[in-house]
Parts: sequence; structure tokens; C-alpha cells
Amino acid sequence: MKKFVTVLCDGMADYPDANGRTPMTEAKKPTMDGLCRSATVGLVRTVEQGMKPGSDVCNLAALGYDPRECYTGRSPLEALSMGIAMGAHDVSYRVNLVTLASGDTLDAREMLDYSAGEISTAEAAEIIKALQPLFAEYGIELYAGVSYRHAAIIRNGAAGNVELTPPHDILGKRIGEYLPRGKASAVFNEIIAKSVKALAAHPINAKRKADGRNPVTAVWFWGEGTKPRLDGFYEKYGKRGAMISAVDLLKGIGVASGMDVIDIPTATGTVDTDYEAKAAAAIAALDTHDFVFVHLEGPDECGHQGDRAGKITAIERIDARILKPVLDALERGGKPFAVTVMPDHATPLAVRTHTADPIPFLIFDSERKHDGAPTFDEHAAKSTGVTLDRGADVIETMFGIKGDK
Repeated sequence: MKKFVTVLCDGMADYPDANGRTPMTEAKKPTMDGLCRSATVGLVRTVEQGMKPGSDVCNLAALGYDPRECYTGRSPLEALSMGIAMGAHDVSYRVNLVTLASGDTLDAREMLDYSAGEISTAEAAEIIKALQPLFAEYGIELYAGVSYRHAAIIRNGAAGNVELTPPHDILGKRIGEYLPRGKASAVFNEIIAKSVKALAAHPINAKRKADGRNPVTAVWFWGEGTKPRLDGFYEKYGKRGAMISAVDLLKGIGVASGMDVIDIPTATGTVDTDYEAKAAAAIAALDTHDFVFVHLEGPDECGHQGDRAGKITAIERIDARILKPVLDALERGGKPFAVTVMPDHATPLAVRTHTADPIPFLIFDSERKHDGAPTFDEHAAKSTGVTLDRGADVIETMFGIKGDK
């Protein structure tokens, strides 16, 4: 039976610099470039009109779902991954541990770091434990997640009554105009303000400061949502799927769609993740699954941080330490296979946040060779003249549901 793999390089696409270069053009990625020459190559719009270019919307599209029909918010997908049960009337929120720059008032402080120096999961767990009583005062449940990413649940709540801004969208900006707004915002603003005071003297922060690392100075709410409603991936495509990712969002999508979520304890969601463990898990999963989705967060994290060298390194590591060993295993297996490589969205270094621009993709099929492109990058993908209007078109083309273009 034919095998299928998607290697999702989160946020990999970018804008050209003054010399026309992007991290994709600069990265040494012989495996991607080699596949590209015999693949279907082009651009795809993963952001539906009127929707924001979040990793939630874009990864749902890459997995063949129409976000307009199934998307109920980012945080409930993460909550599923964390094993949090949600009722039909519960509302969830992503809670980031962040670092704010100093300032005379809360409004005047800048968003310095949306990840509090990519705080470790163990350190974050202690911070969350200390904050749970504060949240409980307002009837809100607070759950510890991975690194800086956590979840809050309001039982029998009401969605749509507060406007929230992702912290990675306001790096270097004063937070005053981005604090929660709307008729239900008072509670969220009070918790943020009280978290600043509660965290000021926390021993984890004292140690992080002594080590020259960013402390956790506040919590930040975003990603409001209600219980997800996704069709089963097997029911939708007739293929048993496996999800491999370090981040709760993708794991949650896997849970919601009935895919088998393979946990990699050493995976971090950064440029320094355990690539070998992810590759090994993907190769093993191909023995029992028809489709494996391998998500790599490193390029996106570096894009948000404005780290060009790190983004290039992340792309090169994905090529050498994920794509090559997986491709080698598929070729050794002797069965027909198809491999897709794509970002979910662009995270350009110049803006340090997600954009809705069409992004490059390649689909290599061992049974169907194409005149693709000489390299895999934004310019080469555009030059083929192939543009897919729906994110789902990529996986449907790989599965043979839609004809190659």
C-alpha cells in the first residue's frame, strides 16, 4: 500500500531581502532541492479569505480541512492535546508566560519576549502552580502545558465578548493598546495586572535573572475558542494517520481528527529540537500508518525572533535530519510513496509575524515524475505558474483525489 508523508516546516517562507535572498534560498537543503526537480511545485493559499494567518487555520488547511467549516479557535485544540475535557458551553484560552520590559505603568511596558526565554516545561509548571489560585479567584481553571504555552478554561462561559491579541504580533510594542478589550475584558486585565505582582518575587524568576535569562513577568491571554468539531481523518480520507509534533496545537488537531499522536519527550518546538527522534518516530509510524504528518516549529520561532541565521539553520536541519532519513527509509521500503514539503504560512523576518501570502509547496510522487523547479524556494515556486487556491488542494493532490496541475 502506498505511503504518504507531509513534512510541515512551520513559518519557513519569507520575503526577499535587498539582495533578493530568503532563508529558503540561502539554506543548504539538497534533499528538498533534489525532490523539487521531479515534483509538482507551486504556491498555495492556506489562509481562507477573511481569516487570520494563524498556525491553527493553516495547519488545518494543510491537513485537508476547511477552517471555515470546522475552526472554533486555537486554544481548544491545545486543550484537547493536554487532555482537558471541554463541554459544549466551555470557553478556552491560550495563556502565554511572557516577559514585559520595565515601565512606569503596565500600559507603558513593552512586549519583550512572548515565550519568556523559551522557558523550560519544568520551570513553567512551577509558575503555573503558583498562579492557579489567582485564576481560581475568578472561577477560571489554569492548566500547565509545554514551555510557555498553557491553557485556561471558563466553564459555561460566553465566547466573543473579548478582543485578544497574540503576543508574538506585538513584540517591541507597548502593550497598552493591545490589552484585552470588550465587555468581558475586565477580568482578563485584572488577572494580567495581578500576575505581574505575583511573579515579581517568584524564585524561578530570581534564578533566571541570575543566569541572564528572561524572567516570567506576566501572563497573556489569546486564542479564545470553543469545543472543536473536526471530521475524522480516516473517515475523510480513508487513511490511518499519525501526528508528530512538539506543540500542543498540532497534537490537539491530531486528537480532534482521530489521528494517532506520537509523543516525543525530547522534542522542544525550537531550532534545537530532537530531529533524530522525530525522524525515527516517523519512520516507525510508516510501518503501521498510511500517512504521517511531521511538524517542525523551528523556522517559525526564529521568524518571530527576527533570527535569520537560526531560521536558515532550522531549514538545513529539517532537510538533513528529518527529510533525508525519512526519504531514505521510504526508498528502502520498496513501496510507492509521496512526500509533501511545505510551510503552513510565511513568518517573514522583516515583520516577525505570520502573513497570508501564498506559500511554496512541493509534492514528490515516486510513481509520477514531473518537471518541477531547480530549487525549492519562494521564487522558484512562483515561476512554475502553479497556484492552488485552497490549502486542502495540496493533500488532495498528494492523495490523488485531485489531479496534478
